[in-house]
Amino acid sequence: MALRIKSAQKKHRQSIKKRARNNFVRTTLKSKTKLFNAAIEEKDVEKANERLKEIISAYDQAATKGVIHARNASRHISRFSKKVHNLSLNAAT
Repeated sequence: MALRIKSAQKKHRQSIKKRARNNFVRTTLKSKTKLFNAAIEEKDVEKANERLKEIISAYDQAATKGVIHARNASRHISRFSKKVHNLSLNAAT
């Protein structure tokens, strides 16, 4: 069904662009999460800290842009930080 009203056509074009942007951000978040989890699995504290900085930045940016909810980003960041903290405690002992 073709849209006949100009404003509806424009809104449709905008939604297509927004969906593409949001999908890109979501896939980037997933990729960074996988890299972070790989660093945790390797039990490499330095690498995990480096990945943590990247992933915190990515989640904050996604929340700012409205791709994900702010509480969703906060919850994920908290869980990632907790994993790194536990890893550093285990590495120290």
